[in-house]
Amino acid sequence: MDPVIVNHPFVQTRLTILRDKATDTDTFRRVLGEVATFLVYEATRDIPVSSRTVETPLETLTAPCMPDPAPAVISILRAGNGLLEGAVRVIPGVAVGFVGLERDEETHQPSEYYCKLPDRLSQRHVLVVDPMLATGGSAVLALDRIAREEPMSLTFVCLVAAPEGVKAVACAHPGVRVVTASVDRELNASAYILPGLGDAGDRLYGT
Repeated sequence: MDPVIVNHPFVQTRLTILRDKATDTDTFRRVLGEVATFLVYEATRDIPVSSRTVETPLETLTAPCMPDPAPAVISILRAGNGLLEGAVRVIPGVAVGFVGLERDEETHQPSEYYCKLPDRLSQRHVLVVDPMLATGGSAVLALDRIAREEPMSLTFVCLVAAPEGVKAVACAHPGVRVVTASVDRELNASAYILPGLGDAGDRLYGT
């Protein structure tokens, strides 16, 4: 499944701010939250809605409403929390979960240290959020864990992706849609995305 690239001008101009190494932590955090709103908006475009009867000042009508249970957003810790605020802002009643992963700096392989998922995932559409999709190792590990709950659909939302990461997700989870602001050129020898924006978690939290 080809990635969905959100090329809205407001997304792309904000991405430029996030790429700039001179952008300070407070600005990075704020702008990342703004971009997240656009990304999650696009990622949820096709999620089915329910309906209910409402009374307008003039008449009664059947109108769309959020399904019950509402969609879930699962953040890959720690950097995924930078996108979480935007998701919560867009999706009323959203359920939130977390998967904690850490990457070995030598092997670049991730391992799980924490997992807390919402209930009734089999009845929910699920978005998994992480700013970077580099090798795809962390994304695939998180998706493996969440897929065991058999959600109604899975979408991976990231700020920037590498072709290697997109391919890894497509091979391991061909039904998962990737929504991103950019698919960048490649990974370097240290598995960082080029041109990328550095380590999103470090820039988000000033570490």
